[in-house]
Amino acid sequence: MTGFFVVFEGGDGVGKTTQIDLLAAHLRAADRDVTVTREPGGTDLGVELRQAVMHGNHVAPRAEALLYAADRAHHIATKVRPALEAGGMVIQDRYVDSSVVYQGGARGLGDEVERISRWATEGLTPHLTVVLDMEPRAERLNRDLDRVERETAAHQALIRQAFLDRAALDPGRYAVIDAARSRQEVAADVVAAVAASVAEAGLPPVPTAPAGIEPWGTP
Repeated sequence: MTGFFVVFEGGDGVGKTTQIDLLAAHLRAADRDVTVTREPGGTDLGVELRQAVMHGNHVAPRAEALLYAADRAHHIATKVRPALEAGGMVIQDRYVDSSVVYQGGARGLGDEVERISRWATEGLTPHLTVVLDMEPRAERLNRDLDRVERETAAHQALIRQAFLDRAALDPGRYAVIDAARSRQEVAADVVAAVAASVAEAGLPPVPTAPAGIEPWGTP
């Protein structure tokens, strides 16, 4: 596999969408083939599952975890792996870490969540996982929350620590970045982390000056 796979993780409202947009624009300006995707919702099937899981009524925790795993299996097989095998760069919003933190931890389902996710993805691991870290603040969630965000809002401090704990297990593959700064400062650190990981993977280097564009979407 000749491509590069980077995932963005972190609690709700830390600015993942903004930083993903900035990184994608930066890499495209350097003539890289970039696929931006997310979980759940990165495929047509994923859109349907996202609506059911995140915007529907109550879903039993085990059923929720299995729905995420089903989405992940289809998403990786039909979108992510083909892009990587073609030599492209994939930037993804959430992956296995989110399932481990939200379903395994906040939902209390334990280690089985990671085992199921690894099986669903045939063990596909990102080259780099960027954890955007910020102290939880209620004002960041002053918007319409989806069902999962509403049900986990009271656990934001624990969720933040769980992502940091995940990163500490494999510091060579994670980059923990302080997201409580300006988006330009955060973007510069994101690009630097990606450039270092790309170099470590032996792929053609990427420039480290971040693109100066206006992001779209919501954090």
